Amino acid sequence: MRHPLSVARLALFAAALTCALAPAQAAGISDNVIRIGFITDMSGVYADGDGPGGAHAIRMAIADAGGQINGHPVELLVADSRNKADVSSALARDWFDNQKLDLLIGGTSSAASLAMSAVAAEKKRPFITSGAGSSAFTNDQCNPYTIQYTYSTRGLARGTGAAVVREGGSSWFFLTTDYTFGHELEHDTAAVVKASGGTVLGSVRTPLGTPDFSSFLLQAQNSGAKVLALANATADFVNSLKTAVEFGLTRTMIPVGLTATLLDIHALGLEVTQGMYFTVPWYWNKNPDSEAWSKRYLKDIGRMPTYGQAGDYSAATSYLKAVSQTGTDDADTIMAWLKSHPVNDFFVDHGVIRADGRMMNDMTLLRVKTPAESTGPWDLHKVAAVIPAETAYGTLDESTCPMLKTAAKAQ
Repeated sequence: MRHPLSVARLALFAAALTCALAPAQAAGISDNVIRIGFITDMSGVYADGDGPGGAHAIRMAIADAGGQINGHPVELLVADSRNKADVSSALARDWFDNQKLDLLIGGTSSAASLAMSAVAAEKKRPFITSGAGSSAFTNDQCNPYTIQYTYSTRGLARGTGAAVVREGGSSWFFLTTDYTFGHELEHDTAAVVKASGGTVLGSVRTPLGTPDFSSFLLQAQNSGAKVLALANATADFVNSLKTAVEFGLTRTMIPVGLTATLLDIHALGLEVTQGMYFTVPWYWNKNPDSEAWSKRYLKDIGRMPTYGQAGDYSAATSYLKAVSQTGTDDADTIMAWLKSHPVNDFFVDHGVIRADGRMMNDMTLLRVKTPAESTGPWDLHKVAAVIPAETAYGTLDESTCPMLKTAAKAQ
């Protein structure tokens, strides 16, 4: 779906932003090598949703580009963030200072990715987050070198929250992972629920990666809410929903996976998840090109990709295209090009990267099929609604990104 803000207008705005905030540098490929770094959860609770599979997706992007751009080889560095902000920022700093890194891609943990974003801004190097959902990336903590590529907590909330209230889920209780991502996901979804006429009866914060959700789910049960909102992801989502089923909560409460992925549904099975709504920016059979790429990935990895892994591929491909078209890995030139050229690939149709760094991609509300409806191991969902990008993320005027004011003054 074409975003209502014209590409031409965005190009002018991006150019003004670049001129206002950073000086031009010499063209060319620094060090004669294009180096991409990837820091994400490689071994913890979010590893299945991104992790080694995300690294493989980026390697696919590099291979599809021929392994080089204009005769310059493309290299990939990979490290485990351990979902820690200090570890991630230290790795990012070392790679920028000592490995001559040209692009950093970060995934999953919002706290870790926000820390990397700050380092990238300091070093004036591009940073693309594919797996982190905090809306802060394009609001109070935005900067000229960061792109939030795949989704945000606000986008997920606007898809799932309103739909569940319409289906009778009028009262909610949140089971929320206790860090930036979970807090924002609960906040954004609660706002949508209330605006849709629903109520929030309570919430409880759970440690990241906790093995025992029993006491937290008892609080949810005692709340009397109709909806059990799981504001967590991947392993935490799977484990909390499994426990909820064991406790019998799903017989009296509607489970809602606010960041459920295809892998989660596949792991839990349709008997457990049937009828559940969840919102995604992409799914494996979204279109013929998505299905073709996903089947390549399935052949290599043995399972379908998540939207975060597809976003990793698309983000890396977009960057490499920018380098190819401009003939340089200069950060300011690359950022200006990315913000003035739409992305058209299997992941997004006419995706525009706004001046605040938000990739404007539509979101899709899915509903899990019943076992009788499914025709195969990965035929797990059906489309309930498509949420246009501007509805999901809000308009540029709604962004609180401070650098937009600087750009406006420069025009």
